[in-house]
Amino acid sequence: MDLRNPFRRTPKEKPAMENETVKNETNHAPNPEPAANEAAATATADTASAPERTEAETLKGELDLLRAEHQAVHDKHIRLFAEFDNFRKRTAKERLELMQYAGENTLNAVLPVLDDMDRAIANNDKVDDINAIREGFKLIHQKMMHVLAAQGLKPMPDARGEAFDTDRHEAITKAPAPAPDLKGKVIDVIEKGYTLHDKVIRYAKVVVGE
Repeated sequence: MDLRNPFRRTPKEKPAMENETVKNETNHAPNPEPAANEAAATATADTASAPERTEAETLKGELDLLRAEHQAVHDKHIRLFAEFDNFRKRTAKERLELMQYAGENTLNAVLPVLDDMDRAIANNDKVDDINAIREGFKLIHQKMMHVLAAQGLKPMPDARGEAFDTDRHEAITKAPAPAPDLKGKVIDVIEKGYTLHDKVIRYAKVVVGE
């Protein structure tokens, strides 16, 4: 130690003081480990949440796609339902009109015959010849049968003497057969039978011999 300057450090003392200063500075310096740990934790959390956000975005995209597909299917279903409902109503209307006006062509064809009958009735008051009246009715009848035949209507042949046929005849009653060979056969026709395009639309009403 220097007596002239007691505050002057000797060369031996200087390193000791420097070491103490360095030690103190080291003790008071901030520790970088907590900050590094916090940064690492934040980075780890961000890394962990990134896949979660990516998965959520993927699910949201899929959900939006499914919603769009559902809306498209729903709209298509509504259109098809509306089209079917219109078709059903139109078909029902056409069927009703067909039922109401199915005989329009036939009636138009019969109207001239009806006109002839009206003229014959009006003319009968002025005609005294019964034969002319009879001839007029025959002509009207022939015209009527011609019109109906054009529509596919045909009368059945006279069934007298034929075997009773359930597919063409309807037995009204039974009567004693005038001859043994007429038993079980038609002995009289009460009403003619008719066919429309070879389909029976009215059975012949007959009397069967027994």
